[in-house]
Amino acid sequence: MNFDLSIVSQHFPEFTSEQIAQFETYASAIAEWNEKINLISRADVENLPKRHILHSLAIAKVMPFQPNTTVIDVGTGGGFPGVPLAIAFPETRFLLVDSIGKKIKVVQDCLDRLGLENAVAIQCRVEEVDRQVDFIVARAVTQLPKFMGWIRKKVKRSSLNALPNGVLYLKGGDLTEELSSIKEKPKPYSIRDFFDYDEFDQKYVIHVPVKR
Repeated sequence: MNFDLSIVSQHFPEFTSEQIAQFETYASAIAEWNEKINLISRADVENLPKRHILHSLAIAKVMPFQPNTTVIDVGTGGGFPGVPLAIAFPETRFLLVDSIGKKIKVVQDCLDRLGLENAVAIQCRVEEVDRQVDFIVARAVTQLPKFMGWIRKKVKRSSLNALPNGVLYLKGGDLTEELSSIKEKPKPYSIRDFFDYDEFDQKYVIHVPVKR
């Protein structure tokens, strides 16, 4: 299945033709794997460039990672948001984790096809990861207060980037109650401000600084 990734180049004119080709390869690989493993809704495959790749790249609008930044993608599934971000930031290092082995198999195949040397995929729970990084990213894997309990000790003290080290979390809906229960001061960024499509109504990148 071939995909038109012009929607990505439209919003990220700085991406090279090689990067756009990588996004095309990635979309095709996910569509191929989705016939065997339920990664995204079968009915939603044709919307993969907008609803999954561009959605993942909303994090890049909030936080353009500096070279040598380190990131963990928790519950990566088919590689969202970690693989699109690894394509976007070749000088940033990504660890993509998921507890489900068949999903990590998919992600590893995608990394191999794309030749991404700045990303590693492993099967584990994030609690088992024995390292500290600058940022933790994820796409609505659980309630954010619970997520913070999993990852708080995984965040480095020293910071390389414009935003303080912490979490960049993709989630939608009315988040008032969920965010009010987090002791840090989370800031939601409306994705509709970056990408003006109806699909992104009430969808956010939430930055939660983690101080240790």
